[in-house]
Amino acid sequence: MAFMPEVLDIRERGAVKDGQPQLADQRLWMQISIFRGCKNPQAATQALEKAGVEAVLYESLADPAEIGVLSMSEDPETFLGALRVVFRGPVFAEFEYRPDASMIGRTYSLGHEPDLQDWLLAKPRRTVFNPDWPWAVWYPLRRAGGFNALPSEEQVPILREHGKIGHAFGESDLAHDVRLACFGVDRNDNDFVIGLVGKDLYPLSRCVQDMRKTRQTSQFIQNMGPFFVGRVVWRSKKRH
Repeated sequence: MAFMPEVLDIRERGAVKDGQPQLADQRLWMQISIFRGCKNPQAATQALEKAGVEAVLYESLADPAEIGVLSMSEDPETFLGALRVVFRGPVFAEFEYRPDASMIGRTYSLGHEPDLQDWLLAKPRRTVFNPDWPWAVWYPLRRAGGFNALPSEEQVPILREHGKIGHAFGESDLAHDVRLACFGVDRNDNDFVIGLVGKDLYPLSRCVQDMRKTRQTSQFIQNMGPFFVGRVVWRSKKRH
């Protein structure tokens, strides 16, 4: 009898709904591109708007001439197409691109999301496009290899402790998160990209501070950062 290789199913999975597991093969890719030497953010917003890309432009807290462009698409080809045309155009050609500070990742599921499509595609967009939440902190992180070696019964309470803090900040409208996986696509071999957005900067900083006390961060995070902290200058019109 011929050997039949196992067919891998790499679709995202959500909670059981109407007796069936939710499955999806769509994800939202998000890229944060950092540029230095921008003395006129309005010119950058006009170039992005003209190209019709789905994006948010931040002014950097750390550098008065630095901006961050958060772009997003369900098709990563967008970053090599319309967006790259903008970044190679006359406006952005005058800026210095910072690959060391730029980030990219994709939405993912944990298997218990009640509305999988909303979680993967709509919720991240609602978060970054919310006009009441102009401040943002973005950073990559890498877990220590020891965490992946732990049995699931040990991983779950560690993740639950971490997630409880995030939920508390979100329910209090202090900080709202975007979580992206970046395995294999991050130049520094990070695992995740985290975005925290909200009305004010202090709660975002406090959320990071409180997370440092968890077992996950204190024992199982190998690298964090570099951090990009910014405030929204412009948002494109949402497409979803």
